[in-house]
Amino acid sequence: MAHHKSTIKRIKTSRKANLRNRHYRSLMRNAMRKVREGKNTESLNENLRTACSILDRLVSKGIVHRNTAARRKSNMHRMVTRAKV
Repeated sequence: MAHHKSTIKRIKTSRKANLRNRHYRSLMRNAMRKVREGKNTESLNENLRTACSILDRLVSKGIVHRNTAARRKSNMHRMVTRAKV
């Protein structure tokens, strides 16, 4: 166990941030899974829109890097356009 007060505080705050980030990452993964498993074009477009907005929110919060979000959005867009054809 840590002995310094600042180290104890950092452990507490990092644990809280870890739980918060884990929640947001699972939210992102579930949204991306809905896009992958979509059946019709209306649900695909709606799920894609929500997943992209979630990714943009996570970028603004600093949870996901912007290039990672751009890559994931690009892959999802590609999946949706291929599913329409």
